[in-house]
Amino acid sequence: MQFYDVAKVLTTHGLNGEVKVALITDFPEERFATGSKLALKNDHEKTLTVKSGRPFKQFWLVQFEEITDIEQAEKLRGKILVVNEENQQELPDGLYYYRDILDCDVIDNETGERIGKITDIQSPGANDVWEVTEDSGKEFLIPFIEDVVKKVDVPNKKVYVELMEGLRDED
Repeated sequence: MQFYDVAKVLTTHGLNGEVKVALITDFPEERFATGSKLALKNDHEKTLTVKSGRPFKQFWLVQFEEITDIEQAEKLRGKILVVNEENQQELPDGLYYYRDILDCDVIDNETGERIGKITDIQSPGANDVWEVTEDSGKEFLIPFIEDVVKKVDVPNKKVYVELMEGLRDED
């Protein structure tokens, strides 16, 4: 079974076992919804059930049913919280998990020519930016916007693009 990182526990918050976490997910409202099941990375046997979760500055505060005091919460400090694939949410059309996009072949939408592979995803602001590595090893970035990314075919690991002038340095 696959597990995916959700958050890193930074510190305790208060005396009743609540913890402050740094997000590694784009879906904190779902991950930290009451009743959600999470596990600790490298200790998948220990399941934690979210009692409550709420945003706090750029972090989230999370209370687990199994953690009832500060001493128990302290043991979570520095741990990574993960979700198994069974407990992941279905995404709406047009949204993808990073793992679905990484290693996809990038295809020119007009010519059908393979341009390269998606090797990294960055989230600098308004939209994600995908790094494409050509077979030659040359890299360039494409924004995940509908003017550029025309179709994402996750089952076949292909992304069809229409590159704007200047995105790919072809010299």
